[in-house]
Amino acid sequence: MNFMKSVAMAACGLAISASAAFAEYPEKPVNFVVPWPPGDLEDLLTRMIADKMQEKYGVPAAVINKPGGGGGPFPGAISVATAPADGYTIGSFVIDVPLVGPFIGIPPLDPNPFEPVGIFLTYPFVIATKGDAPYKTMEELAEYAQSNDVVLGHFGDVTSPARHSLAMARAMGFEWGSDTGFDALDCNTLASGDADVINTTLQLIRPCLDNLTILATVTNERISILPDVRTAAEIVPELDFSTWNGLFVHKDTPADVRAVIEEVAKEALASDAVKQMAAETGALIYWLDKDASDAQMAKDTETFGKISGYID
Repeated sequence: MNFMKSVAMAACGLAISASAAFAEYPEKPVNFVVPWPPGDLEDLLTRMIADKMQEKYGVPAAVINKPGGGGGPFPGAISVATAPADGYTIGSFVIDVPLVGPFIGIPPLDPNPFEPVGIFLTYPFVIATKGDAPYKTMEELAEYAQSNDVVLGHFGDVTSPARHSLAMARAMGFEWGSDTGFDALDCNTLASGDADVINTTLQLIRPCLDNLTILATVTNERISILPDVRTAAEIVPELDFSTWNGLFVHKDTPADVRAVIEEVAKEALASDAVKQMAAETGALIYWLDKDASDAQMAKDTETFGKISGYID
């Protein structure tokens, strides 16, 4: 009887110790991996979340930028996939990581090792060109491209915005003269002539926005600060598409740890600074929990199928 009592007490002690271990998260530095250069919306918002983590729990929390050299977000994503599943390495990922990475067969990402903590941002993504370009609409671009080479700049040929722009051209009856991947797609990309048209976010071209022509937005609805610019879906209805960003962890990460990350993110995203950012940039900033994020990814998987139908 005493033996059984001792076993029970030991088991109870182990359970309490395990619970305490989870409850102590975070007890060491937390890294948020952003697989792009600094400066865009996902980077700024993730830094706010990291700051909140540090403020709330008193541990160092930092954003680590790991761009992929024109190859998209996948090198950064791989670094999260191969880190311990303990919540100390968190991915701040675009749609491409959980959906495109497995689709194109990147080994550490296939099958998808991640699960969402939550999606928090819909990018104000646009297709832009210089203001003096000889086309002001996608239809005029399609006509011009019939007899002229037009270079498309994108974030990597396997990324979803690049694939969307390639599919849109096919749907409109033209081909890009060539296309090139860049880590950053900003005012300099167009001013230098490295690309004639770019698909990028408003955040990266805000300094020269008045000198550009926005041919279309790659969003589900028109961007609030560009109310006269049509969405890609208004031009090619079957290519209704948008890009988002969320926090992701390895699927083996404990639920207790995920709950802490979600709580911190929701608090950070509720700030007045975030509300002001949304108003100034036209971005949609919100919080979708794991179930809602899973539903969004299922819907987007269907859209990827349509895009692939045009270009694969």
